[in-house]
Amino acid sequence: QVQLVESGGGLVQAGGSLRLSCAASARTFSRYAMGWFRQAPGKEREFVGAISGTGGYTYYPDSVKGRFTISRDNAKNTVYLQMNSLKPEDTALYYCAAKLWGAATMTSAGEYDYWGQGTQVTVSS
Repeated sequence: QVQLVESGGGLVQAGGSLRLSCAASARTFSRYAMGWFRQAPGKEREFVGAISGTGGYTYYPDSVKGRFTISRDNAKNTVYLQMNSLKPEDTALYYCAAKLWGAATMTSAGEYDYWGQGTQVTVSS
């Protein structure tokens, strides 16, 4: 069982930046691909990026490419989501997810085994 705890959300003005963190309890954290998703009220959960276990591969949808960057520190069992040039439409509850021996190209929420509780990001115009 892997526990994931997100942090770093908050209120930011459009054009601003936030860095989210996701701390994992996994003893073999480097074996887990990590993904970030978001869900706005009334909308489906949306993929915003993923990173391979080693950190060597990342994948992003067009909606955030060039603005969001995922990184990880396996020594700290933590994955990060750096969000720049934020827009009001980025407002959502952001979740991290983990998949043992997964790939950075996993874009479907159903492919991940473990989820955090989420952290709220609100971007004001």
